[in-house]
Amino acid sequence: MPNNWKYLDILEAESIHIIREVAGQFQRPALLFSGGKDSITLVHLVRKAFYPMPFPFPLVHIDTGHNFPETIIFRDNLVKNIRAELIVGYVQDSIDRGTVVEKKGKGASRNTLQSVTLLETIEKYELDACIGGARRDEEKARAKERVFSPRDEFGQWNPKNQRPELWNIYNGRLHKGENMRVFPLSNWTELDVWRYILRENIALPALYFAHKRKCIIRGSQILPYAEFIFTDESDILAEKNVRFRTVGDMTCTAAIESTADTIEKVIAEIESLAISERGLRMDDKISETAMEDRKKEGYF
Repeated sequence: MPNNWKYLDILEAESIHIIREVAGQFQRPALLFSGGKDSITLVHLVRKAFYPMPFPFPLVHIDTGHNFPETIIFRDNLVKNIRAELIVGYVQDSIDRGTVVEKKGKGASRNTLQSVTLLETIEKYELDACIGGARRDEEKARAKERVFSPRDEFGQWNPKNQRPELWNIYNGRLHKGENMRVFPLSNWTELDVWRYILRENIALPALYFAHKRKCIIRGSQILPYAEFIFTDESDILAEKNVRFRTVGDMTCTAAIESTADTIEKVIAEIESLAISERGLRMDDKISETAMEDRKKEGYF
């Protein structure tokens, strides 16, 4: 590894400290697992933090029903390998209960419905802290958030209700009904995560590497093809050599054309790109405050 990557040791130590604080301060913490590179990196850090103990937290995955098949396969294999408890909240169950209403037609996505399913899952399993892989460099709403970010009894986030975090001292005190979101990767960047993945030899879903895929060309966006994604005559179906920088619901996760089929090539590609990874997420383009609005409603 290049000598200027030594700073990764500092980021790793900070994240492990935060993860151990969660274990020490909360009764029923869990790790929010999307199947993306950030949550996979968190799993690796948790294992390092508590080795040789068994994996200490359940993994919580909110399944929209429109996930990439590769993500689900990777999730199940990982859970089996690390012998962790897996909790899955299904958006379809929330739809069936009538707690959310699914939109139909072009541009419809279940991604925004995840917030309700997540809050229902937190309440059902009485989780008092959820570790997430959000980073401050992803989006401006993320940058407003502290490492320990409290949610009120309704699961909502108030950006004005952030606690001071001086000298890496984290306040995990909660009132009845509240829960905490914790972000150990807050100070990492996308490039930091990829460099760490290379250094630690962390396995990822093939989605992150260039591969041929049937896609939907919608304006300037390249969407993955799936039968449940509504298309019309303005959309173009084509096979492209693509990869995904972020992995979420298939209906709102766009790809980029790429030849980066190794971690080294991905790192080189990121170093040359001018757009952030969430700049490719269609759900963030709904409005200027799309991410912040979802976070206030309980999105992680």
